[in-house]
Amino acid sequence: MAAEHHRSEMSELEEGGGGGVSPAATPPPPPGFWTSPAVVETLQKVAAELIGTYFVIVVGCGSVAVNSIYGKATAPGVALCWGLIVMLMAYSVGHISGAHFNPAVTLSAAAFRSFPVRLVPLYIVVQVVGAILGCGTLEALVEITPKSYFGTAPAGSAAQSLAAEIIATFILLFVISAVSSSG
Repeated sequence: MAAEHHRSEMSELEEGGGGGVSPAATPPPPPGFWTSPAVVETLQKVAAELIGTYFVIVVGCGSVAVNSIYGKATAPGVALCWGLIVMLMAYSVGHISGAHFNPAVTLSAAAFRSFPVRLVPLYIVVQVVGAILGCGTLEALVEITPKSYFGTAPAGSAAQSLAAEIIATFILLFVISAVSSSG
């Protein structure tokens, strides 16, 4: 008799019935913090920014380091490496994060209200972390001296260097603003 009861209970379980609480009666668990759509979207943006910055630094600075070590690359070749990797990363993850890859771009976008201010610290942190990881990768892969990191030798005064950086950053941000789809 016990064997018949066990067989009948097993056949109910095999057919999806019996054996406890029905799935329809159990409410789904409430969404957790890490699974909420806003958090998932933010994590995707941050991961995309980290990955993009990492590869921009590995390829861009790697081309400068290889040029410094072997002297076989040319300045146009280094510039082409930088341009191509920025373009590839912008096409790869730009639709997710906006492809800033640079704190100056993030700050500019926030200043002109085309980027949420609440994400600025997060973006800057992951951009710095991505850059550090990229430099660490180069350090591990290529035997380079600290002097190999620089594409140009230090020249001019601090004021001239500051002016050059301001002009170059303006050109970068001007082009990004001109070609961005957000208008």
